[in-house]
Amino acid sequence: MKQSLEGRTVLVTGANGGLGEQFVKQALERGARKVYAAARSPRRWVDAKVQVITLDITNSGDIARAVNAASDVDLLINNAGIAPAGDSITGSEDELRRIFETNFFGTLALANAYAPVLASNGGGTLLNILSAAAWISVPTGYAASKAAMWSATNALRAALKSQRTQVIGLLVGMIDTPMTARWDVPKVSAASVVEKAYDGIADGSMEILADEATQGLKARLSVKGEELYPWMEEQLQGFVP
Repeated sequence: MKQSLEGRTVLVTGANGGLGEQFVKQALERGARKVYAAARSPRRWVDAKVQVITLDITNSGDIARAVNAASDVDLLINNAGIAPAGDSITGSEDELRRIFETNFFGTLALANAYAPVLASNGGGTLLNILSAAAWISVPTGYAASKAAMWSATNALRAALKSQRTQVIGLLVGMIDTPMTARWDVPKVSAASVVEKAYDGIADGSMEILADEATQGLKARLSVKGEELYPWMEEQLQGFVP
């Protein structure tokens, strides 16, 4: 299934962030008819093709209002997410729940709310922004939430196949955005990630690996655990996000 952005109507969550901003910008450059830029506290956009939506994906009322306000969407970019400083898989249960409320439950709730909209608009496309942290032994709630969402993305692909919705997972390592500013590690640009994402949508991809590090990690997942997990620990020495 080939999908172009020409003439499409796009909804981008987390549109204020470095990655979200690029999703809005490049959608317009690729010929999108309209882009809904959704965020908890929306910013102003100069382009008349951009319409702002106030959306907290953990708020069911906000989701319902977004569906009503943007019922012409045929491409949903599920980009909103959090990665709190000090996040630890052994940390407080309240903090872990807060992370999952956004990165898993909120993301899934929006996908499910928009599934009928996508169906009514020809099937459309759902792109979930995941992370290579879903596949590596990063001891954080963020990584665990992205692993759960990776599984849910694959399940959504099967669940929405009959309505002809293209469901894609975008996996990437460290992106140079304000969210990752506190980590001094190699990063890829937000622009390059979004470029690969939109290319993947056009090519009909099921899964997009947006950088070389993620591609290399995916290639290693088939090796025995006794080899894989010690290798992961080596990669993480001195770096626990």
